[in-house]
Amino acid sequence: QVQLVESGGGLVQAGDSLSLSCAASGFTFFYYDMAWFRQAPGKEREFVAAVGRNPARTMYEDSVKGRFTISRDNAKKTVALQMNSLRGEDSAVYYCAAKRAILTSNLRDEYNIWGQGTPVTVSS
Repeated sequence: QVQLVESGGGLVQAGDSLSLSCAASGFTFFYYDMAWFRQAPGKEREFVAAVGRNPARTMYEDSVKGRFTISRDNAKKTVALQMNSLRGEDSAVYYCAAKRAILTSNLRDEYNIWGQGTPVTVSS
């Protein structure tokens, strides 16, 4: 069964750090680009960060550059999102996503495997 399962969300204060994790199963993880998206209430799901098959190949949305770090462990089939200096506007449900690796992308419609999401609330 193809599956992505996120964990690590919660309630934190502005300026705090939080680490999200996503465990993949049911597909050949190494051949997939991985990404994190987020969706705040009343807003569209937006790109946060992506990592290619090569863990050194990463992309970030401008507002999280320098604060968030995406990483992957191909042996453990996991992808993580380390979030530092959190702000109120980072509050959202965070989704892990996967697509076959061609070109690392920030386009939501190119990702065809999605997790159920984990909520992050940042109080200011």
